[in-house]
Amino acid sequence: MSKKSTQVALGGMICALCVTLMLLTDLIPFANYALPMMAGALLLLIAAEHGIPAAVRVYVSVSLFSALVVANKEAVMVFICFFGYYPILKRKLDRIRAKAVGWVFKLAVFNGAIILAFIVAENILGIGGALEELGDYGRYSAHMLLALGNIFFVIYDFVLVRYYNQYLYWFRPKLLKR
Repeated sequence: MSKKSTQVALGGMICALCVTLMLLTDLIPFANYALPMMAGALLLLIAAEHGIPAAVRVYVSVSLFSALVVANKEAVMVFICFFGYYPILKRKLDRIRAKAVGWVFKLAVFNGAIILAFIVAENILGIGGALEELGDYGRYSAHMLLALGNIFFVIYDFVLVRYYNQYLYWFRPKLLKR
């Protein structure tokens, strides 16, 4: 089989699996963040096998298709705004030699994406009134959630490294014979 047909086949399978995970967010309401994370992590496989441009094409396909067919728009927004493209971008950010600079960029991308998602949720989707209803706690809860999100993001980044290494050094050699 040619390299191009292998790329299309793997891209189609990963795209279908990602959309299936996104559809499951309709059935499992508490998985609004876990399933988009898993779907995004699958894009690392495309990037490893066929490069970043192929992974970006799959990301765009999953984003568009999910926006059309998935009823849980919060999960779709989380995938589009961060979890879909970050695993692809992470490969580039990990190549920065100065680790502290790499982490500054990673945290800037995460915080920018979260703030953008909050603005979209508040102004376009109309989900913004929840914090005002909490009174004094509402003023500080957004900052606390962002701080907790940064801690969770660091853990997520380490998990992606482990996942990618397992794929490269265990799954790929043993099962794919590469």
